[in-house]
Amino acid sequence: MAEIKQVLMPDIGDSQDVPIIEVMVKAGDKVKAEQSLLTLETDKATMDVPAPFDGVVKNVSVKVGDKVSEGTLILLMESSATETSATVSPTTTPAPEKDAENSGASQSVAAPAAPATPAVAPPTGLPSNHTGKAHASPSIRHFARELGVDLTRVKSSGEKGRITKNDVQSFVKTSLAKPQEGTVGGGLQVSAMPIVDFSKFGVIETKPLSRIKKLSGANLHRNWLSIPHITQHDEADITEMEVFRKELGEEYSKQGIKITPLVFLLKAVVTAMHQYPNFNSSLDASGENLVLKKYFHIGVAVDTPDGLMVPVLRDVDQKGIVQLAKELGEISVKAREKKLPATAMQGGCFTISSLGGIGGTAFTPIINAPEVAILGVSKASVKPVFKEGEFEPRLILPLSLSYDHRVIDGAEAVRFTSYLGSVLSDVRRLVL
Repeated sequence: MAEIKQVLMPDIGDSQDVPIIEVMVKAGDKVKAEQSLLTLETDKATMDVPAPFDGVVKNVSVKVGDKVSEGTLILLMESSATETSATVSPTTTPAPEKDAENSGASQSVAAPAAPATPAVAPPTGLPSNHTGKAHASPSIRHFARELGVDLTRVKSSGEKGRITKNDVQSFVKTSLAKPQEGTVGGGLQVSAMPIVDFSKFGVIETKPLSRIKKLSGANLHRNWLSIPHITQHDEADITEMEVFRKELGEEYSKQGIKITPLVFLLKAVVTAMHQYPNFNSSLDASGENLVLKKYFHIGVAVDTPDGLMVPVLRDVDQKGIVQLAKELGEISVKAREKKLPATAMQGGCFTISSLGGIGGTAFTPIINAPEVAILGVSKASVKPVFKEGEFEPRLILPLSLSYDHRVIDGAEAVRFTSYLGSVLSDVRRLVL
C-alpha cells in the first residue's frame, strides 16, 4: 500500500547549516532510487543527496539557498515501502578552491560511473568527452556524459555559476536545432571566428553588409561546405569567335544591342549540356536520385553595387545570339537598379560567372545549389600557339568549371570543358 514518507537530510559529518545550491525535483516528479534530489556545497565538498527509494514527490520542503543539517526534512515522497522515513548517504565532490571557483571550475572524484554505452546517443556534432573542469554536481556530470555533452561549453545559470540539469538540456536543444536552422553537412560544427578588437591596432570604420551580401553569403557558405567541389581549369581558343562577335556588334550597335562574349558562352554551354546531360541535373532531397531537366535556364552572375546577383535567362536553347544579347542587357540593368523580382533568380540549371571584363587568369567559383556545376570565365589574352609548323597569336579564354563530385566525375568534367572549347573555337557548331 502506498504511503507518504519523509526524506530526511542524511549524515553529512560535522557540517552544519550547509547551503543548498540546486534542487533537482519538484512536486509530482517520479524519481528512482539513487536519483539525485538536491546538491549541497560545504567549504570543502559538494554533495548530491539521492532518493532512498522509488516514488513520487509530493512536496519539496527546501529551496535553493536554504541551509540544512543532518535530520532536516527535505521532502515528502509517496511510496509502498513500510519505513516511516529514510535517509541515504550523499555522494561528494571536492569543492573548488577560491581561484578555481572564480573561474567556474571544479573536479569530480566520486561521480557515479558512466555506463559503457550511453543511454542516449550523443547529439550530432557534440563531443562525447568533457574535461571535468566545469562547475557541476556529480549527478549533472553523469547526466551530461549520458548525452555526450561537453560541460565546458554549457552556460551556467545555477548558484555560484553551477551548471544545472536545465542548462544541459537547453544546450542540447540549441545544438540539435542548429542544423535545422541552416548548419550544413548533417550538423557539421564549425568553430566560431575569433572576436578581435581591431581598434587596438589602429583607426577603423564599421560598415554593415548589404542585405544582398548577407543573403548570398549564407547560401555560399552552405554550398561550399555541403557540396564536394572540384574545379577543372581549361582554355578555349576564341580568336574566330571574337572576330565574328565584333562584326555582329557593329551591325546591332545602332539598335542599342550590345553583343558580348557572354552570349556566345550561353549558347555554347547549352550545346555542351545537350551532349553531357548530367550537367543539367540536380540531386533530389534524399540525395539518392538524379533529376534530369529537359529545359535550359542559365543563371548569369551580375556584379552590382550591393553585391552579387544571379538572374536567370530562360529557354536559352530556343533563342538566338541577338535575342539573348538583348535580354542579357535588360536583365543586367534591372539587377543593378534592384528591380529584379525574386522569380527572376529562380529555376536555374547552370550558372556562368564571367570576370573577363575585369581580369584574372583562373578562379574556383562556388556552385549555386541545387545546380551541380558552374562555369567561371577569366580575362582572355593573346598567346602564341603552335599551329601547322609555326607559332601564331591566338586569343585564349581561361575556363574554370566547378562541379559536384557526387554527380560528375573528373573525366566527364574534362570532356565537358574540351567540348565547350571546341564549340567556342568554331561558332558554326552552335547551330548543330
